[in-house]
Amino acid sequence: MAKRVLFLCTGNSARSQMAETLLRKMGGDKYEAFSAGMEPKGLHPMTVTVMEEIGIDVSGQRSKGMKEIMGRMTFDDAIIVCRKAEDDCPKLSADARRIHRWIFEDPVRVEGTDQERLTKFREVRDQIEARIKLWLDETAEAERVG
Repeated sequence: MAKRVLFLCTGNSARSQMAETLLRKMGGDKYEAFSAGMEPKGLHPMTVTVMEEIGIDVSGQRSKGMKEIMGRMTFDDAIIVCRKAEDDCPKLSADARRIHRWIFEDPVRVEGTDQERLTKFREVRDQIEARIKLWLDETAEAERVG
């Protein structure tokens, strides 16, 4: 049975959306990935752009609020990807067996030219991808040892 993983952030517009789709791609059928936000803001256009650059189409996704997710299913892991969600996050203990904190800078908040902002979106995407890869490797190793 696939493990359910929920990625949480504030707006569900960038980081958690990237993480959800990256886990789907990298984890295959061993994982079901979901994402939600405390205050859904809509999918950021630069999220769509930087994910397309690595061959992942997220244009059909939408921001989801916590109310759509919490209490409706249980998760093996909940991964909080921003400080505000970490501070504001509702009690997850009934909905997730393990809670992780992977805090990434918010690319939406970066100011500058479009090119500077895209550069930050790419950096955050790459950091999330590297963290998921590490986590998948750690999880696989734990399953082999356990």
